[in-house]
Amino acid sequence: MPTTETATAAPGADATAAVKPGDATAGQGKAAACGACHGMDGNSTDAQNPRLAGQSEQYIVRQLTDFKAGKRQNPIMMGMAAPLTPQDMHDIGAYFAKQKPLPGVADKALVDQGQTLYREGDTARGIPACMACHGPDGRGNPGAMYPQLTSQHAKYIEATLKSWHDGTAWGDDAHAKIMPSIAQKLDDKDIAALASYIEGLHTNEATDAPATR
Repeated sequence: MPTTETATAAPGADATAAVKPGDATAGQGKAAACGACHGMDGNSTDAQNPRLAGQSEQYIVRQLTDFKAGKRQNPIMMGMAAPLTPQDMHDIGAYFAKQKPLPGVADKALVDQGQTLYREGDTARGIPACMACHGPDGRGNPGAMYPQLTSQHAKYIEATLKSWHDGTAWGDDAHAKIMPSIAQKLDDKDIAALASYIEGLHTNEATDAPATR
């Protein structure tokens, strides 16, 4: 991974300083406080809190930076991000990126609709396929900072999509405007189906649980 310059640095950071690639070993200790909500290995047990296991370092850094700057609103996360340096953020991101997400399950009744939206979208309503950015297996695109979705809690995905649907945005750059504009075209049934399908989405590995029940 190339050295990340201050483009990813939190506001107030030294504009001349470079941030080293994240150190997962250092990040393990720094991420200890995250474990109460997100699980020590990034696999949260409370479906209100997102799973961070396997999420890319770049995406985690972006979110922590936005929380610290107040661009993304959440009282708990804003407080947690406030004391972090850019290097802390990269180390924490590197630690969670190395963890393996536990496979989830999807509601069989919602799979068909969720799969169609995820893999094909709905051109008549101007809804692109989710996999165009997040990948066919939900692993995301770290370089473009499109997050991993695979095995994410359906409850968290549903709440986030509804928030975007209702006009919430995290920042004012072009990247921040992508998902709200898509979510606003989804109805409640679309959101529920997508959220469930995404929870059951994972790579085909021998140790994984079935995608549906």
